[in-house]
Amino acid sequence: MYMKEVTVNNQVGLHARPATFFIQKANEFKSSIWVEKDERRVNAKSLLGVLSLGVVKGTTINLIADGLDEKEAVDALVELFNSNFDE
Repeated sequence: MYMKEVTVNNQVGLHARPATFFIQKANEFKSSIWVEKDERRVNAKSLLGVLSLGVVKGTTINLIADGLDEKEAVDALVELFNSNFDE
């Protein structure tokens, strides 16, 4: 299992368009991937799950992966947040 904490800095947080990009990136990996906010953990490959967290700008979340490509998966998703989803 591999985990990193990331702070969401893009304007709309993980709303419709950025969430879609996030899920598409997560689905490129074989590992199981979760997003954790406070005490809630959802499947990072589920649009409804990710949107249900209500992640807004300034929120700190944990990205957790478990599987063969877990480190690559988390690092790629962190990079997506660091790029502010190219906004």
